[in-house]
Amino acid sequence: MSSIDKMIRQQVTIQNKLGLHTRAAAKLVDIAKQFQSRIELVYRDRVVDCKSIMGVITLGAQKDNVLDVVITGEDEKEALEAILKLINDKFGEE
Repeated sequence: MSSIDKMIRQQVTIQNKLGLHTRAAAKLVDIAKQFQSRIELVYRDRVVDCKSIMGVITLGAQKDNVLDVVITGEDEKEALEAILKLINDKFGEE
């Protein structure tokens, strides 16, 4: 099965007080870069590469905003698990 045949799409809610500010965005990008899969964030009809710090920051996502994480690739399940853990742990901020 090629990576084109697979995809995971999962809604996530930003839970930390300051949303996807610089520090939180940097942590998310660092996690995303550990995986081979293509990882995108979708928010308000905008799609950004989760491995791009500027892309993630410019989404402007705040606390309680709902985003979609779209992952395509061989290690997509592991990538989703790591990203969900980071978001659910409020980026280690609280």
